[in-house]
Amino acid sequence: MLHTILTVIFLAPLGGALIAGLLGRQIGRKGAHTATIIGVAISAILSVYVFFEFVLNGHEAYNASLYTWMVTDGVRFEIGYLIDELSATMMLVVTFVSLMVHIYTIGYMDHDEDYDHDDPYYQRFFSYISLFTFSMLSLVMANNFLQLFFGWEAVGLVSYLLIGFYTKRESAIQANLKAFLVNRVGDFGFILGIAMVFVYFNTMDYKEFFGQLASQRDVMIEIIPGVEWSMITLMLILLFIGAMGKSAQMPLHVWLPESMEGPTPISALIHAATMVTAGIFMVARLSPAFEMSEAALSFVLIIGALTAFMMGLLGLIQTDIKRVVAYSTLSQLGYMTAAMGASAYAAGMFHVLTHAFFKALLFLAAGSVIIAMHHRQNILDMGGLKKHMPITYIAMLVGSLALKGFPGFSGFFSKDSILLALGESNRFGHTFAYVLLMAGVFVTAFYSFRMFFLVFHGEESEYVRTHKIKESPWVVTVPLILLAIPAVFMGMPMMEGMLNGTYF
Repeated sequence: MLHTILTVIFLAPLGGALIAGLLGRQIGRKGAHTATIIGVAISAILSVYVFFEFVLNGHEAYNASLYTWMVTDGVRFEIGYLIDELSATMMLVVTFVSLMVHIYTIGYMDHDEDYDHDDPYYQRFFSYISLFTFSMLSLVMANNFLQLFFGWEAVGLVSYLLIGFYTKRESAIQANLKAFLVNRVGDFGFILGIAMVFVYFNTMDYKEFFGQLASQRDVMIEIIPGVEWSMITLMLILLFIGAMGKSAQMPLHVWLPESMEGPTPISALIHAATMVTAGIFMVARLSPAFEMSEAALSFVLIIGALTAFMMGLLGLIQTDIKRVVAYSTLSQLGYMTAAMGASAYAAGMFHVLTHAFFKALLFLAAGSVIIAMHHRQNILDMGGLKKHMPITYIAMLVGSLALKGFPGFSGFFSKDSILLALGESNRFGHTFAYVLLMAGVFVTAFYSFRMFFLVFHGEESEYVRTHKIKESPWVVTVPLILLAIPAVFMGMPMMEGMLNGTYF
């Protein structure tokens, strides 16, 4: 029964993507969004069931193979599931946020002026975002490195297609090329790390890999003759270089702000629930291995802290509404990464969870503003939108308060958990990281409310005065309301379980 449910969760978005992509002209726009929304909704509803079973009812971890792809020299390459509290949580986040984005996209694409509406671009877009959801589910449900790598590369491919979705726009083509090339740099490290797993552990399976960690702990290797390295440290740093690409850590962060060239719904999906959380999830999943190497964890800690602070500073000078939110994503990913480096895996995943909801909310609210402003994105062209867009105003306020960690909002509990963990840490680099992350809190508050006040308060710009600005349609505002609820209330109920160690 459980095996069947997991297979349906896994394959339903793929089914919707294939229907919309291959039969787009025949079924039309309504058929495409209906097929993909039904597929993702099925996954979301069943993910709620899995979440209750594994997180709330304490179901023991489920590890099973779906089928064997290849056996070579005794090593099995399989497709399978490893479902526990970590993957059940990610499945719920991915499918729920994706469902909200799918519904929102109906309203957004109706107001999209970049394409001829006779072109089946609409069906193609729905096919891509449903395929994105399938790719991320493949990654988080995997019980082996082969399937992890498949999901890892699949989200990279679909992000390339979506960032460059406006194929007639030169800047979009350059942006998706940059995303693709920068991620290839990270993935080069990632595949070398997986190759080391294959060579030294002779398995692709997580369970067998974890079982051999203790016996491999003291293995030393020579890359440069006469210079010994810890095999596990080198393997983990190479795997983390892959995470630096996917989760946009310095210096492989440069692709993420450029990803704003894609339509706003995909910005929300990339930044909240899919691609950028893949690296954080991978480090959390491999946490038993990372605990074997202090050097690797210090490397993770310092990279995360630098990213959190430096990207926040860049957010201070942005004038494009989507880029401000994009740099906030870079900064928050730094917080999550630093938490992983301090061995506070639960606190880091807690922030992944809360961040998914308030960041999707911020991006979709920004998209609502862009629709009202007839696709103008410069915050200096706005002002005084509060009276024209009351629902979007409240959504953006909730998202901004959660982002900066205002007491009572979900971001407060998760971000403070990370700061508390760093304050208690004794790992090399922890003081440096703590100072940068504390400073980053003030920077985050400054740039998020700079954007908020420039858009919704103050004097109306000439453009706002001379054009009809109105609230977005219900297919845009309903997802905002549904995302605002967990952005406010998700932190407090989950805090105790997250921080006392019973959740994961």
